[in-house]
Amino acid sequence: MTPPVGGISPSVAWEATADLVVVGGGVAGLSAAISASRRGLAVLTVSKGGPTDTATQYAQGGIAVPGTAVEGDSVESHVQDTCDAGAGLCDEEAVRSIVDAGPEAVAVLESLGAMFDRGVDGGVSRTMEGGHRVRRIIHSGGDATGAEVQRALNESGHTVLFGTSVVRVLTVQGDVAGVLAHSSAGYGVIHSPTVLLATGGLGQLYSCSTNPPGATADGIALALDAGAEVSDIEFVQFHPTVLFAAGSTGRRPLVSEAVRGEGAHLVDLEGTRFMTGVHPLRDLAPRDVVSRAIAEQLHRTGTDHVLLDARAVRDFHTRFPTVTASCLAVGIDPQAQLIPVAPAAHYSCGGVVTDVWGRTGVPGLLAAGEVARTGLHGANRLASNSLLEGLVVGGRAGIAGAQRLGRRADPADISLPSTVSVPRHRLQTLMTEHAGVVRDRDGLDVVTRAVNGAVPAEPRGSVWEDAALTVSASALALAASERTESRGCHTRRDHPGADPAMRRSTRVRRNAHGDLELRVPSGVDDMDLMTGVG
Repeated sequence: MTPPVGGISPSVAWEATADLVVVGGGVAGLSAAISASRRGLAVLTVSKGGPTDTATQYAQGGIAVPGTAVEGDSVESHVQDTCDAGAGLCDEEAVRSIVDAGPEAVAVLESLGAMFDRGVDGGVSRTMEGGHRVRRIIHSGGDATGAEVQRALNESGHTVLFGTSVVRVLTVQGDVAGVLAHSSAGYGVIHSPTVLLATGGLGQLYSCSTNPPGATADGIALALDAGAEVSDIEFVQFHPTVLFAAGSTGRRPLVSEAVRGEGAHLVDLEGTRFMTGVHPLRDLAPRDVVSRAIAEQLHRTGTDHVLLDARAVRDFHTRFPTVTASCLAVGIDPQAQLIPVAPAAHYSCGGVVTDVWGRTGVPGLLAAGEVARTGLHGANRLASNSLLEGLVVGGRAGIAGAQRLGRRADPADISLPSTVSVPRHRLQTLMTEHAGVVRDRDGLDVVTRAVNGAVPAEPRGSVWEDAALTVSASALALAASERTESRGCHTRRDHPGADPAMRRSTRVRRNAHGDLELRVPSGVDDMDLMTGVG
């Protein structure tokens, strides 16, 4: 890439002090803020958007929480399903730790007023989703779980400073000392020994995504700049059933996996089911399998979408009100008509390397939620494990923040980071064409050449986001080029099979010259950079 342009010290218009700065107002960030506040920490939460401008708000499926033996479920069953979906790259100990903590995390959420759907017996209703062998997904409002989670967290009484972007994590000799932020009041410095990145995903790398407009990989760029590593970033999950509309771009409404869990099935434009024989779970196969099968259908037939037949789902309008509203808005009644769907970018399975408490290799820097890589998701996230992870690791990160209480240091360098970027529309087109559901070496090289040719831009407005997207695209292309196999939601057309020798995670970091480089750990559980975290 073009050498970063940095070292410019902005005029600081405001300052603040906190024990913990939380960057992001979704499930992970607010869970951490509430947890830390309950333990006496002075927490300052900042969000570049508004109260509902989060990916959490749009989550339809629910929260995967292990049921009891009476319900035919167990922690170990949930762990197995998660690891099966993760295609060999899950950290089983991390999976077990997070899954086991699920019921308690949900109880905390309920104590904040969150309401979940209940069956005729009065117990919490559970549904089935792809990759799960039992019904363990709890939900609210049918398909509006994320909105209910966001509502409960927003109404917890915790104050969030909206319309404020963090542009750099400030450090002193490798230790976190606060953040450089920007708001309508200008640049500001928040002094704090601990910073939690809970910024969400990178869906805006692609032309179509289920993510909100703010999902611009900010946390990935902030972490790399601060000296942390990212891992598994090549594994971008594409939701197989996003409502299709010809020529559409930007955020698209998804058709929840729970719809297939209730009996809907995929067909081609001729009405033929095509998941039979692809996977034993057919239409309820893990998301990478279904997305790849649809992509192959589109490639083979030259069409741009397939169809979801949900006409046999009972009480569709009341069970799935959000999906119904999206369909009716484009003139489709899902109870009577087939729903046009196609894959779209949905979830980043990798991210900033952390442990199950959100701690990174940089003292004082935490990460939780979609921006983080705990080892839970591996090469492909199991459906509805995202809200689970945000609740559990977010809550734990609030506790981890207490370990650095009392530490203070004035940042010696308050300068702007690089704003080298590729124009967003061009980058999205390149990533969609060459780093989407199916990739190959030639296409990834096209992306790499584009980001290497990125040019500096004046640091203002969306340029910060474009710069974050550009560095994340560079990291993704670097990792995807190295992974010469197909595994989980990373599919290489030129390397169609899985390579046992590549059953390990590759990490990306900035070297001393500011360039991105790969580091291949000795094994999937290698956490050698976690030493010294406090």
